[in-house]
Amino acid sequence: MQRRWASALKPLRMLLLGLLLLGSVQGQAFAQVAEDPAIIHLSLDAKAFAPEQIKVTVYLPPGYADNEAANIRYPVLYANDGQDMAAVGLRDTLARLYAERAIEPVIVVAVDMLADRASGYGLSDRSRRRSVVGGSRIGPIGSRAYEYSDWVATQLVPYVDAHYRTRASAGDRTVLGWSLGALNAFNLGWEYPEVFGRVGAFSPSFWLAADRSSPQAVESSRLAQAMVDRATTRKPLRFWITVGGREETNDRNANGVIDAVEDARDLVEGVRLPNGTYERGLCDLGYRVDGDHGDHPSPDADVAFYVLADGEHNQATWKRMLPPFLVWAYGTPAK
Repeated sequence: MQRRWASALKPLRMLLLGLLLLGSVQGQAFAQVAEDPAIIHLSLDAKAFAPEQIKVTVYLPPGYADNEAANIRYPVLYANDGQDMAAVGLRDTLARLYAERAIEPVIVVAVDMLADRASGYGLSDRSRRRSVVGGSRIGPIGSRAYEYSDWVATQLVPYVDAHYRTRASAGDRTVLGWSLGALNAFNLGWEYPEVFGRVGAFSPSFWLAADRSSPQAVESSRLAQAMVDRATTRKPLRFWITVGGREETNDRNANGVIDAVEDARDLVEGVRLPNGTYERGLCDLGYRVDGDHGDHPSPDADVAFYVLADGEHNQATWKRMLPPFLVWAYGTPAK
């Protein structure tokens, strides 16, 4: 009988949780509990983007509201492009991995893209409090990346830690994205390593460059590559970087490797530029790289890098990339 009452009261407890969240941030956020009490929708203020509010969905792990879990704290996965979670199969993938006991329970905080996606998803220079803007066929990329990244790291993360039972340390926070969202996920880890300890980058837009006047200029002015090259110390980060082998056909230096793969590989391994200079990669900074074991990298590796041979630049591919990434980030010890 007690178990039946506990089960019946669980949705009520989650509803009350949502109402408490709403009251505690009056004027700053609107909280809405979905039909599934484990999903909470938020609309959060961000001064730099007013009057636009940023939509956030919080996915709580199974058993979060149970009395037995009242003292349990959870790691957190922050994900860009939160509006894509259904398309990449987040909930089904989590349910399967939980059923298999393949991963530990995790809170997922999915942040929807801004109305102007290209402005927020880019790179920034935290020390100078400015965005690092690159060019593209559709115009500037990352013109407000500093404002967005700083909001995530200094406003959203503290909000989540204050309102949910999180393990509030960098080592227990991961940031994930795909395409431009992956570029920004890399930026969040790189610029805020005291906030995020792991980065997941699916099909990252490491092609973003300062100079697009020629293929050689692009290769020599890639912005993420330059950020790694300028680093003076190894940051306390781990990376999961995955690229599809069929994402595009562009091959700017005609070496038989598509640009999407080459851009990611260069950032990991370092590169000799057309003018003969060398730009360092993650491995040159002392990161241990595993590029030989596909989607089952060594647990000792700091960087897991693999090419999904038939992967394309789309949500169907990112859906395939998600399960091994989650096992890498939150896998339970083999029994």
